[in-house]
Amino acid sequence: QVQLVESGGGLVQAGGSLRLSCAASGRTFSSYAVGWFRQPPGKAREFVAAISRSSVSTSHADSVNGRFTISRDNTKNTVYLQMNSLKPEDTAVYYCAVTTSGELEYIYRYSYWGQGTQVTVSS
Repeated sequence: QVQLVESGGGLVQAGGSLRLSCAASGRTFSSYAVGWFRQPPGKAREFVAAISRSSVSTSHADSVNGRFTISRDNTKNTVYLQMNSLKPEDTAVYYCAVTTSGELEYIYRYSYWGQGTQVTVSS
């Protein structure tokens, strides 16, 4: 079992930056691919970005491509989401999750989830 804790959310003006962290417990963290998802108010949870176990592969949603970057440090059991050029439409609760599947963009492939961190972007 893996426990995940997100941090780094907050209130930022449009055009600003935030870096989210996802800290994992357990010695098997490097066995999992990790994804970031978000849930805007009143909407469904959606894929944001994902990274493979050894960081060889990453994937980013079209809506954040070029603005957000996912990375991981397996020595620290942590995955990061660097968010630049933030827009009001990026406002959401951001979640990290882990999967052993290669289908990184499919929410139903993820087995363990964090509690989420709120990101609010003001215009």
